[in-house]
Amino acid sequence: MGIVAGLDSSSESTRIVVCDADTGAVIRQGYAPHPVEKGPEADPQAWLISLGEAAGRGLLEGVQAIGVSAQPHGLVPLDVEGNLVRPALVGNDKRAQSAAADLIDALGGRSAWAQAVGAVPQATHAVTKMRWLARTEPAHAARIAEIMQPHDWLAWQLLGRPARRTTDRGGASATGFWSAATETYRPDLVELALGHQVRLPEVLSPSGTAGFTPEGLLISAGTGETMAAAFGLGVGVGDAVVSLGASGSVFGIHHEALADPTGTISSFADATGRHLPVVHTSNAVRVLRGAAEMLGTDLEGLSELALKSSPGAYGMVLLPYLEGERTPHLPHTAGSLHGMRRESMKPEHMARAAVEGMLCGLADALDVLRGRGVAVRRVFLLGAAAELGAVQAVAPGLFGVPVVVPQPADYAALGAARQAAWAWGVAHGTLTPAPGAETGAGGGAAWVDPPQWPAAASQVFEPGEELAVGQAVRQQYTTVRDEAHPGAFQRSA
Repeated sequence: MGIVAGLDSSSESTRIVVCDADTGAVIRQGYAPHPVEKGPEADPQAWLISLGEAAGRGLLEGVQAIGVSAQPHGLVPLDVEGNLVRPALVGNDKRAQSAAADLIDALGGRSAWAQAVGAVPQATHAVTKMRWLARTEPAHAARIAEIMQPHDWLAWQLLGRPARRTTDRGGASATGFWSAATETYRPDLVELALGHQVRLPEVLSPSGTAGFTPEGLLISAGTGETMAAAFGLGVGVGDAVVSLGASGSVFGIHHEALADPTGTISSFADATGRHLPVVHTSNAVRVLRGAAEMLGTDLEGLSELALKSSPGAYGMVLLPYLEGERTPHLPHTAGSLHGMRRESMKPEHMARAAVEGMLCGLADALDVLRGRGVAVRRVFLLGAAAELGAVQAVAPGLFGVPVVVPQPADYAALGAARQAAWAWGVAHGTLTPAPGAETGAGGGAAWVDPPQWPAAASQVFEPGEELAVGQAVRQQYTTVRDEAHPGAFQRSA
């Protein structure tokens, strides 16, 4: 077919992969850092400068199509002429927490939001950032005539700022004013947040085309970083992904949108036409880093200590709610260590309790998805902490399924490149529907499968004989959790 590229503009850098469109083999790669962002605001022009640096030295020579992935949870506010009103708002902007509470009350509670758009407003959502702007910067808010997310804005810039503005299902579902269940915008929620209507991008199909550059390069629909990474990994129904950052996230691939009246599940769309229910935890690797600092070591040292202990950490259980917790909904609580005895107060047992506590917290999030019918037959474990020996040893028994640890790679950029190959193949007729394929929504073109690129190279860790032991540790954790915070998990799940 040819050569395609995927670029991922994260909060820290731009990464570009150039791939063979048929096989997915990486031909070339590019990288450039972003300027250090000062808090939850960013200058989108810096993203463009970084993109240009990453694509330098002829990196994109011969490329026929480009897919764009970018950091999720961003708001790029534009005026009537398409110019920036103010710097973009990105990430988990804690200034907007009170705005989220305002929006929840204004619509009638968490259940009302879950039914409306599949997610309860958080500080991360674009709809919440809009409310914050309306309350704190009313002059700026009044000038906003349209809004985009980072991947929408970058694709629009690559196309030369055409009259048409586009996004994809995955990106739209993360705004807080587009419903993955009905696949429609909720303009009333935009007005509720900002005080007036704005122009919203056209939502493209997963294999859709945003347009062509003056040089003839196809630009695909683009998507958010999480959705692109899932597509790059090649996960499907039955797979869950556990991402280990300072906080944690757990998502699965599902055939339908989930409306969760508690708001624990955020019902996003993925980059393939399916759905991506997500559960967040406030605590993941920050638990390990905190324990490592307390024990005077680093993450590798903590892992080595934990492996010297035994399952169950000599009876100690760490409830890892160091920053409060979202799952279960305990925003104002603190972490706690239970079951200490004189003989258990050793560094190796403390280290083991930290690893088990962190993973049990994420297992709670997995169980929320399982409880709503999301199949979990294996778990992909992402993040630097996934490489730790103790995490790899403990996770399969606690999760109860095989754990897949992919080799480090630019999976979001790979997902964007795969999307570009998909869109290029559909646009040029080299990818066609299989005989008997169903027509698309509204009687449109029949469904075309994406290019079948190889799955990510990875290690697989089976529960094996440790399954019963791991489940006993999990039960010990659950008992302590429910005694310390009775009813909290049931309210969240």
